[in-house]
Parts: sequence; structure tokens; C-alpha cells
Amino acid sequence: MNKGMLTVGIILLSIIALLLINVLTNFSTGSELDYYLVKETADAAMEDAIDQTYLRTCGLYRIDKEKFVESFIYRFATNVDNTRNYNVKFYDINEVPPKVSVKVDSLTTLAFNANNKEKSAADITTSYDAILETNYYGDLSVEEGLHDSNSDQCKKLKEIYAQN
Repeated sequence: MNKGMLTVGIILLSIIALLLINVLTNFSTGSELDYYLVKETADAAMEDAIDQTYLRTCGLYRIDKEKFVESFIYRFATNVDNTRNYNVKFYDINEVPPKVSVKVDSLTTLAFNANNKEKSAADITTSYDAILETNYYGDLSVEEGLHDSNSDQCKKLKEIYAQN
């Protein structure tokens, strides 16, 4: 009987230890998961926001601010953890050359305070700065009908985008 109770005690203690390890691992990897989520989301949103007309006409990469923000929020919202609160801030979105700066604050509940019955929490702040990088080298105006960046049509586009 003594050895049976000892075995049950060891099994219960090991189950509690495994649960505690699982909970601590979830909260300690939150920062890493947030970073990769923000990184992959920002990179994909930049690819979505490339202005193809400007690229074909002038041979320069340009992103649309509104399209980037819309794509980022949509992609981020579909992939976040529903148990945490997120605050997304866009600090710098540069259209030409394409550059974005995003900061995401997430609130993670870590433990309960037994005396005050309040949750104690930790803020995880993730900042990410990205520029659009391409593997393409050379002149983009080699296709039929495309113009160089000094053409009249490209200058008009630059004026229109400079006004906005």
C-alpha cells in the first residue's frame, strides 16, 4: 500500500511539472513568435503593395501606403493568437524607396496575484524595420513599350505621387 501511494504521488507530481513546463514555454516563446509573425507579415504586405504601373513605367519599386496597411492588418489578424491583446503602430512608411517601420505591443498574462486577485502581465514589444529587396539587376525597360525613368510619362507619375 505504501509503494502504491508513492507511485500515485510521483505520477501526480510529474503531471503537474509537465503542465508547469508547458505554461512557461508558451509564455517565454511569445516574443519570438511575435517577431516572426511581424516580420513575415510585413514582408508579404510589402510584396502585395508594389505599384506595378510605376514599376513598369519608371523602372523603380514603389509601394502604396494604404494597400500596405490594409494587407498588413488583414494578414496579421488572421494569424494572431486569440488569447492576447495586440496594439499595432506604423511609424514610418516610405513609398520610394520602399521602407516600413512597424511596432507591435502584445499583452501576455503571466500569473495571478493571490493577494489582490489581479492578473499581472508583461508587455512584449516587437519592432520591425524593413526595406524592399529584390534579386533583379539590370534595366527593367527592356520589354517592348516600356520607358526609361526620365520619360515624360514617368515624370508625370512622379509629380502625381509627390502631390499625394
